[in-house]
Amino acid sequence: MSSKKVRVHVIVHGRVQGVFFRYETQQAATKRDVTGWVRNLPDGTVEAVFEGVEDNVHSTLEWCKQGPPMARVDKLDVDWLPFEETYNRFEIRY
Repeated sequence: MSSKKVRVHVIVHGRVQGVFFRYETQQAATKRDVTGWVRNLPDGTVEAVFEGVEDNVHSTLEWCKQGPPMARVDKLDVDWLPFEETYNRFEIRY
């Protein structure tokens, strides 16, 4: 298991608003000890930033490909960024 820490910026496309995507993302990230945030965007997508141990961030991204039961994820736009250790928890932004 890698202990390397990473940061990733994600845009989730599909039916991802009004289906508890933000709440479930917060639960998935917290369970994996990943910090950052998630929010809805006006265009109907969901934006998130994940920071943490590389394997945990990958696991959270894998979860995002499916999302909660009522969601339909069409694609993820993923940008890997330098780790910053900016956050101490995972929050929902409004």
